Amino acid sequence: IAAHPDDEVLGCGGTILKHTENGDKVHILILAEGITSRQKKRDRSLVNLELNKLKSSTDQVSNLLNITSFELLDFPDNRLDSIDILEIIKKIEEKIDILSPSIIYTHHNGDLNIDHKLINQAVITACRPIKKNNNVKKIYSFEIPSSTDWQLNNNNNFKPNYFVDITNQLEKKIKAMEFYESELKDWPHSRSKKGIESFANIRGMQSGFKAAESFMLLRELVDWIKILYSDVTLHI
Repeated sequence: IAAHPDDEVLGCGGTILKHTENGDKVHILILAEGITSRQKKRDRSLVNLELNKLKSSTDQVSNLLNITSFELLDFPDNRLDSIDILEIIKKIEEKIDILSPSIIYTHHNGDLNIDHKLINQAVITACRPIKKNNNVKKIYSFEIPSSTDWQLNNNNNFKPNYFVDITNQLEKKIKAMEFYESELKDWPHSRSKKGIESFANIRGMQSGFKAAESFMLLRELVDWIKILYSDVTLHI
């Protein structure tokens, strides 16, 4: 669950590939349309060509990463603070009710980008600990180059405690990002191809892999009765 098209690739593209290669079903929900923040006043009718091209990019990414479903909503790009957050929460709740996911990946709440912060808040609220949400066993937050790393003097820094080896997936992750041509920048921008590779290498060095993606585990639900019973069974 992410704010903008390209966040899913930047934040967890390699991990998505690990899931789909394992036969897991991956569904992507993007809340904001990703274009109109470049306008002084939002007007979708003036950027129909760009929006159609962006939709085409998401289709290409979906095919490359073998995504089960990819939904792009039309909340205003980089203006989510102008929307009642309850509207965002309800959209996320609707998707969770339909898909009943076991794992959710989303933004870190200390990001520089306001949309990222609000999506994190909305996801955590939508997954509040009530019975119908018990199928969501794990919630992870990911980092986004040029947002998570650009935040200054932040008491809520990204402190990864979960690493995924993407050594064999990094090349395809970068290829997926190439479909979002307008979002790629030149080095030394952290959202350049070399920047994405450098991020993966740094997280790899921190975890003993050649390349990795890192996350913060926000919540994990464990059924200890099943675990204990399983453990006893193994020792009979």
